[in-house]
Amino acid sequence: MTLAPHEQLKGHDRPLDAKRVPRIRQARTTPPWWFALPALLLFAFVVLVPSARGVYYAFTDWDGLDPHFSFVGLDNFSDMLRDADATQALWHTLLIAVAITVIQNAVGLVLALGVNSAIKSRNMLRVFLFAPAVITPIVTAYLWRNLLGPDGAVNSMLGAIGLNGWEQDWLGDPDLALWAIVGVIVWQFAGYSMVIFLAGLQSVPREIHEAAAIDGAGPVRRFWSVTRPLLAPAFTINLMLSIIGGIKLFDQVYALTGGGPGHATDTLSTLIYKDAFTLGEFGYSIALAVVLTIIVAVVSTGQYLMLSRNERATS
Repeated sequence: MTLAPHEQLKGHDRPLDAKRVPRIRQARTTPPWWFALPALLLFAFVVLVPSARGVYYAFTDWDGLDPHFSFVGLDNFSDMLRDADATQALWHTLLIAVAITVIQNAVGLVLALGVNSAIKSRNMLRVFLFAPAVITPIVTAYLWRNLLGPDGAVNSMLGAIGLNGWEQDWLGDPDLALWAIVGVIVWQFAGYSMVIFLAGLQSVPREIHEAAAIDGAGPVRRFWSVTRPLLAPAFTINLMLSIIGGIKLFDQVYALTGGGPGHATDTLSTLIYKDAFTLGEFGYSIALAVVLTIIVAVVSTGQYLMLSRNERATS
């Protein structure tokens, strides 16, 4: 039974003021800010305060043990500019980050397109290809260190199929070690990128592809004009994760090569570890960590702004 308008207002002394409705709705949907106060205090105690204290040590000559140290101003940062090892480590860090970002996402996209097709074994392939991503990175690194050794399975396999000339000391050659590390990272995390691309592919309406096919668009044109723009959010997530992970890379590099041979595979992260715990130069190593943090913040912010603009332009 439909109520008359005067009956619908029964129980109210007067109609609600239109200006009050948004305030009432906002009060009902927005929790009080002090609900987040315990989490903010914990975050400040665990993260912000130690980080701020660490930045202070970057301006000292502290060795990590002696309670007496001196404030040296910007000396650690000026020393960094004259340190050939730091410059080389910065170059390796950026090279690894770019290589991993490009190769890992290209492989992940190809895998996602493959397992998104109507093949019968696609579910089993998805599990098989994603499996390396759930293995602990340090375990993966030790596994591949044995496989890529001079007497490892990779060289044995090459010799077995008659490619003896391709046998290499993959992690002992300064020209190959860096790319061997990139290959291990791509092998482990390409499945991770695949899953994100796959989620984006499955959100693309099939009707749009069918309409494009009826209009005569081939597979490449349908991918470029239909699928690629709709995958923009997946590209944004994958590229952000890859570039940040590549810049901060430590455990796989240290377990595979320890930064060697020589300093051929040292990154900023491995150099920070060596300076702090091997040479006892905590002040200098923290200065390197501050620079690494600034690089991560600048690169991730710039990349996010650029990808978000492209995402809005293609949506």
